[in-house]
Amino acid sequence: MTALQTEALATDAALQPRGGAPTAHNRLARLESQSIYILREAYRSFDSLAMLWSIGKDSTVLLWLARKAFVGEVPFPLVHIDTSFKIPEMIAYRDRVAREWGLTMVVGQNEEALRDGMNHTRGRLTCCAALKTEALRRTLDGTGPRKRMNSQGVYVPDWNPRPYNGVIVGARADEEGSRSKERTFSPRDENNDWDVAEQPPEFWNQFKTRFAPGTHVRIHPLLDWTEIDLWVYIAREQIPIIDLYYDRGAGTRYRSLGCAPCTGNITSQARNPDEVVSELRTIKTPERAGRAQDQVDPHAMEKLRRDGYM
Repeated sequence: MTALQTEALATDAALQPRGGAPTAHNRLARLESQSIYILREAYRSFDSLAMLWSIGKDSTVLLWLARKAFVGEVPFPLVHIDTSFKIPEMIAYRDRVAREWGLTMVVGQNEEALRDGMNHTRGRLTCCAALKTEALRRTLDGTGPRKRMNSQGVYVPDWNPRPYNGVIVGARADEEGSRSKERTFSPRDENNDWDVAEQPPEFWNQFKTRFAPGTHVRIHPLLDWTEIDLWVYIAREQIPIIDLYYDRGAGTRYRSLGCAPCTGNITSQARNPDEVVSELRTIKTPERAGRAQDQVDPHAMEKLRRDGYM
């Protein structure tokens, strides 16, 4: 049994706080335990489950938690929406980790929009709607083209795509305003549309996991985590996050990752998780300040999310 499997089996008991004054360790233990519980509830409750993996820090921590929750394995596919404009290192990292960790990797893309020349010069929100939202909708409901990585690490067409009725997402409430309106188990209609006013109450970790047929549900195990929580956890677990988040010698790094034309970096000399945490304790700019689409409209992200955006 590997060290990861041993720790996974001990999570439910050993990581529970045993009283005393609250500490950062206790907070991380509670967050980790809650996220693992949510992941297991999702797996128990949905017969066709997938997890979105954007290759960013949030979804990679979520992937790490999933491996802990299921004793080193991930028993559902990882879905990545490839706009064709991602930073090249992101795609290389995705495929390397998928091979090394034995992941079921599914990639979706709006090929029709790309053939039509869709890109950010037609309007950043228009581009996001076509290459992210529409691609995600069609990937999840099985009406759009999907590719799966085979045992040789090559992507081949998925000729019999099954719709996913539950999708795990690495959204955090503190990252951006519309995410704070989400529930842990957040229902969408059959078109993936999100009605913010029609969300089930969630009290004392009691989650509604049964929904009417045709309901699509987004599951958010990281809602209560903060950006600093995430990086403290990355440092503690030594999670192999993509190195775009660190200064690689140019005095800059990415704080949030997305498509290359719409994602800026920040001035920073942080070269490891501990240095990132120290920097975040003093930095004043928002986490997504480098994401150009967020600057177009202060309500842009909520509009996109209401229409099915990740």
